[in-house]
Amino acid sequence: MNLYVSNLGPNVKDEDLKQLFSAYGNVISAKVIIDKFSNQSRGFGFVEMPDNTEAQNAMSALDGTSNDNRFIKITEARPRENRPRTNKW
Repeated sequence: MNLYVSNLGPNVKDEDLKQLFSAYGNVISAKVIIDKFSNQSRGFGFVEMPDNTEAQNAMSALDGTSNDNRFIKITEARPRENRPRTNKW
């Protein structure tokens, strides 16, 4: 199951996210999304866990908890929607 984690603090790294969720089960991947221009965290990330029960338990336990002085929000990740590109130039 893929989880979307939002409201991450600027200091949270991939390994921090993985360690946070590992307490609830096996984590395949944990990725904090970085802005390609500023090289800073965009404040959200994704965690992939192979066991749906473990992922649900992690989501229930961690949603709304404080991490890096922010209350994180966790939901099931949705597939990225294909949007047409717009060129404003």
